Amino acid sequence: MRLGRNACGRGTIWTVCLIVFVPAAFAQSKPGEWLTIKRADLCVTSGAIEKADGDRMTVEVPEMRAVAIVATSPSAEIRFRYGGATAEKSHLGSGQVRSQFGLKLRAQDPCNLVYVIWRVEPESKLVVSVKRNSSQHTSAECQNNGYTNIKPSRSSPVPSLKPGSAHTLRAEMKGQELSVYADNREVWEGGVGSDAASLDGPVGIRSDNVRLDFEYLTRRPVGHTPDHGVPCERTNSD
Repeated sequence: MRLGRNACGRGTIWTVCLIVFVPAAFAQSKPGEWLTIKRADLCVTSGAIEKADGDRMTVEVPEMRAVAIVATSPSAEIRFRYGGATAEKSHLGSGQVRSQFGLKLRAQDPCNLVYVIWRVEPESKLVVSVKRNSSQHTSAECQNNGYTNIKPSRSSPVPSLKPGSAHTLRAEMKGQELSVYADNREVWEGGVGSDAASLDGPVGIRSDNVRLDFEYLTRRPVGHTPDHGVPCERTNSD
């Protein structure tokens, strides 16, 4: 496998990219090994992610959505510094204003994926949701429908975030079982169901009304992962 190159066509409201090869770091790594996702490895479908020093990235916009454009296992970790709330606020599809960010797992498309969300305001808590709309595959089709919050078999509170503080959020799926860690302490454990476990897609990230400086990691998938093109379409939200 070789280092990939992006071929992108840019329109007025959308962007399409085709990733032809798996990046060299993934090809040379061992299955299950933690690897850094770089800015070039992400398809940003809403908002913006800026490259910072080294492999770090920043988010300063009220709404951001992104997925990896390389094959990954359903495991992800974000090592972040919380920068506080954004000055401008975005509304969720429900009309609510919420400060939060989190990890996407098995992001098959914008309508079918697993979310691990760290809510900051109005309440500090960790929420695991499955968004499932089996016959719909675009944000325009499913909008904010199909969410189911999953109850853990056991859980504990996440730390309260203060501007300038550094933390980690890690999520790992093995079959139907999901474990979530905040600052290397398990804060959520439970099953997400066979339907969610059957979804096939990479990891990703989202944020709403928070500023972040972060590094993003995932595990290389176990087993053979052939090179294939991954479309990247600009949408309003997911």
